[in-house]
Amino acid sequence: MVGKEQEEIEKELSKEYVTLTYADYEEGLKAGKLLGLKCAACGGITCHPMPVCQWCSDRRLEKIELSGEGEVTTFTVIRVASEGFEHDVPYIPCLVKTKEGPCVVGWLDFDAESVSQDVIGKQVKMSGIHTYNGDKFFSGEHVCPVFKITE
Repeated sequence: MVGKEQEEIEKELSKEYVTLTYADYEEGLKAGKLLGLKCAACGGITCHPMPVCQWCSDRRLEKIELSGEGEVTTFTVIRVASEGFEHDVPYIPCLVKTKEGPCVVGWLDFDAESVSQDVIGKQVKMSGIHTYNGDKFFSGEHVCPVFKITE
């Protein structure tokens, strides 16, 4: 009986489960879509590619399109750039809790000189993407979602 269990485990581990790669995620952003994953086991939704459900660790994930709507939960203003972001300052990275539940890191489309804590809790919608090269450890160009306040 133990041998059969081991065979089943090995068969399960050898399956291909990656339903959303980072390249797919970025291609979705470029097409104006915020892609996420929905777990077949628990129904949990996550955003950003990952091989297992962040809630129950099941591997049966289905690619879904999220609304791109949510609310700002936190942000900061970057005025001193790290390597690869020198041409972007000042900019506002933010964390958005989507309507579907998962949080997404993006850029807030707002004047960095006049932004205040009042934007926390504001409703936003994905309005585009920001393209960046990052530092010497990045492998080329990447994109992230840009959110605009809707209220």
